Amino acid sequence: MAKLKTIVQSSKLIATGYIFTIILLFFYSFTQVDLGLTLTRHPVFLPYQKFFQYIGYFNRPLSTYLFVVIFFFLLVFYFLILRFTYQKKVMSSLFWKIILLTSAILLFSYNAFSYDLFNYIFDAKIITYYGQNPYQHKALDYPQDPMLSFMHWTHRLYPYGPIWLLITVPFSYIGLQFFLPTFLLFKLLIIGSFIGTVHYIEKISQKLFPSDSMFNTIFFALNPLVIIESLVSAHNDIVMMFFAMMATYLLIEKKYALSFLVLLLSVGIKFSTLFLVPIFLYVLILNYKKKSVDWERIFLLESIVMIIAVIFSSARTELQPWYFLWVVPFAAFISRKKLLFIPTSIFSFILLAYYVPFLYSGNWDPPIPSIKNWLLIFGMLFSGYLIIFPRTKKEKV
Repeated sequence: MAKLKTIVQSSKLIATGYIFTIILLFFYSFTQVDLGLTLTRHPVFLPYQKFFQYIGYFNRPLSTYLFVVIFFFLLVFYFLILRFTYQKKVMSSLFWKIILLTSAILLFSYNAFSYDLFNYIFDAKIITYYGQNPYQHKALDYPQDPMLSFMHWTHRLYPYGPIWLLITVPFSYIGLQFFLPTFLLFKLLIIGSFIGTVHYIEKISQKLFPSDSMFNTIFFALNPLVIIESLVSAHNDIVMMFFAMMATYLLIEKKYALSFLVLLLSVGIKFSTLFLVPIFLYVLILNYKKKSVDWERIFLLESIVMIIAVIFSSARTELQPWYFLWVVPFAAFISRKKLLFIPTSIFSFILLAYYVPFLYSGNWDPPIPSIKNWLLIFGMLFSGYLIIFPRTKKEKV
């Protein structure tokens, strides 16, 4: 009884430390508020915004140090929670409290490491306010719009699928063209998709890998890259992956027509999950022939094809940290295997480390591209070393 009480207390202590780190991340996000954007002109809050902006833009060494400290503690608590979960010391109720509280806090965070959220808002605004087609018109076509003072990539046409417009246009209407309410509505959409993705990872794991269910779910849900790129930076990749996870669950339930329909919704957001179609067809054929499906092998294949999708997208532009959101959900199902656990963990952290030189310098100019390449090479070599020369002969972490 005393041992159980100690475990519960330790779990709560770690959870408290994690939430405290999330609160620090929330406050840190406001150091990156664009200098051309005023979130509120209320006399009570305006001095605080300027204080945080000063740290982010005019005291970059301090800003970088704060990010590294927060990043470090996110890693520490992530691995501690994973360790406790591996030892069956984390309860599902406590885990969901962490997830929901983290989501509630970061709903109000600033999209610190990306301007994409502003582009999502403006793409929908082209329809709801200007009555034009975002596939034919870009933000730069409306130079009088006040959003252009803090947007990036104003020269590009709408690059996503039509489903993303169908999803976001109603939120743009509901926001009534007021920036802050619309901003929060879009963040709510992203965060709801994150929670939904976690939900389906848990449901799939409970059905196929019940003994590893909690570990698999936490491996994805509390991954620092997932937290930052979905809950803070609010990339639509997590919406794409929500539909991909729902489609996977429906495929397992043998609801094939609905599964492919939902997968089509995923593809219609950002196209990358088109790479999953052959694997879905393969599972369909196996079931049609009444052959058993090796789901560990399926999730390994899905992880590989999404890595290929990342490579294709990176060749077209460059490797972005949020692209890894396409891989982590599938890798999570077999995350206790070192072949997935090691590289997925290392690359999640390497890709977040991309932000460190940017935060310090304020730009992506040379030598930062070289630093990013060396970080990538280090990640590959270190992952290979740990896989080939493990500390023990056990396959699971």
